[in-house]
Amino acid sequence: MNKTELVAAMAKDTNLSKKDVEAVLKSFIDVVTDELKKGEKIQLVGFGTFEVSTRAAREGRNPQTGETMTIEASKSPKFKAGKALKDVVNGK
Repeated sequence: MNKTELVAAMAKDTNLSKKDVEAVLKSFIDVVTDELKKGEKIQLVGFGTFEVSTRAAREGRNPQTGETMTIEASKSPKFKAGKALKDVVNGK
């Protein structure tokens, strides 16, 4: 499902216009992005948690040359599904 299909499905489910649903979805994405950028986490009970994971700097190898190189520390967004979502996906 892509964004357009998601907006259409949400509009049908809520009886809102596609334009309104698209504005709400854009706002949701913007708020989640801004909070993760600040290092905060967003917890939606029963659905899941959005948070930032930190990876330490480490040594790696360039696959083309085999040369050792340093991989910089980085932050990565992460989503952890909640129990209710896992149960639905697993047919419980």
